[in-house]
Amino acid sequence: MKKRFEIKVPGDGNRVLLHTCCVPCSSAIIECLLQHDIRPTIYYCNPNIYPFDEYTIRKDECTRYAKALGLDVVDADYDHEGWLCRMKGLEDEPERGRRCLNCFKMRLLDTARYAHEHKFPVITTTLASSRWKSLEQINEAGNYAVTKYPDVLWWNQNWRKGGLSERRVEIIKEYGFYNQQYCGCEFSIRKNNEEK
Repeated sequence: MKKRFEIKVPGDGNRVLLHTCCVPCSSAIIECLLQHDIRPTIYYCNPNIYPFDEYTIRKDECTRYAKALGLDVVDADYDHEGWLCRMKGLEDEPERGRRCLNCFKMRLLDTARYAHEHKFPVITTTLASSRWKSLEQINEAGNYAVTKYPDVLWWNQNWRKGGLSERRVEIIKEYGFYNQQYCGCEFSIRKNNEEK
């Protein structure tokens, strides 16, 4: 695949910790980063995903792709009960509502913490590739996360541009990746079922 658009990592260096939610969202981003001589470390932090079998399938697919490309994967702890506690009172929020923002903040704060502890100067997330997510919320959460760790920068790249959305569809077909039908949590399953 030819380079589709230019990217510029903030700061000085190319050590990027890439918070990854799933292969459909991450595949074209990872390919783009590699084309720009950036070898991201994949940070799989998704305690929101329900049920655990779904979490495992998504994690295994992310790992399969990363390993095929020779990339490192860090598997954060799966603490769905802790996630539910953080979402208490937000269960009935709509998609792109306060629950999603709170979820993004929780996951990106953990990503920033890991980056700080392991000397990654930059974090970004594949959440920003999904048309189902609010870029404003994702950037708010990313900016919030790095305020706690001044040595970590938030890279607010819009990963929906430059043909990446089209390329992700091609990669899913090429590898035969699992392509989930809901965002991740039990509340998004409910919303998905209501819309059918």
